[in-house]
Amino acid sequence: MSTTEATLAPEARAPQSVRSDRRRQDRTPPERAWSDVCAYADLIPERGACAMIGGTQVALFRTFDGDLYALSNLDPFSGAHVLSRGILGTRDGVPTVASPMYKQVFDLRTGVCLDDPRVALPAYGVRRAGGRVEVAVPDERRR
Repeated sequence: MSTTEATLAPEARAPQSVRSDRRRQDRTPPERAWSDVCAYADLIPERGACAMIGGTQVALFRTFDGDLYALSNLDPFSGAHVLSRGILGTRDGVPTVASPMYKQVFDLRTGVCLDDPRVALPAYGVRRAGGRVEVAVPDERRR
């Protein structure tokens, strides 16, 4: 029992379930803040672009279908921030980007490396808001 709880009258102490709920709330994922990045028209289909959001480099991609994807720009195999320069494609119907360094292929939807599923890039929320593109990088990723 903490010092604070010991000095409170028994009826003033929070019930056990409330204290447990507070601990659970502390473990919830960090809030995402949507950041305005660029105009949708500025993203060239099948080409990547890099954006700096709160100190995190994000690779943005727009496909010919108009879908948007956002991944970490850091290639985990080379350690270089180059994925925005990667080659877009598909593998078994999965939209992908191939690293320009060593050519590992990553799923644009999840960030998982299709050549080595033990490796995955952070994938970020991305949306079109009117004519603008917004990306959500969790606060824990921001530097």
